[in-house]
Amino acid sequence: MNEPEPTPLDPEAALVVARVRRMMLIAGVTTLVAVAAVFGVIGYRIFKSGGSAGPEAGPPVAAETLTLPKGAKVLGTAISDGRIAVTLETADGIEIRTFSLHTLKPAGELRLRAAP
Repeated sequence: MNEPEPTPLDPEAALVVARVRRMMLIAGVTTLVAVAAVFGVIGYRIFKSGGSAGPEAGPPVAAETLTLPKGAKVLGTAISDGRIAVTLETADGIEIRTFSLHTLKPAGELRLRAAP
């Protein structure tokens, strides 16, 4: 089958097509750079972790024993930003005690009590 040959574009239309092609090329290159940056960051973090628990993970520390007030009950624990938080329920109310993650030394204590 014979297809008719396409008619050439007028000069203004050719300029618009060239601009669109250039913008598509810029958008494609930008997307490629962004995806490469994301994969680079992921690879860097995996490579730098080296199987440790985190960037500040040091040698294991010795076991410590926390002495609780009589009748105290542990409600929860949390680890964040180099600290361990232990939430306790005592006869006086709720307490939150924090400890350094690496040394296990006390870092703070917060007591929550009902208003009189």
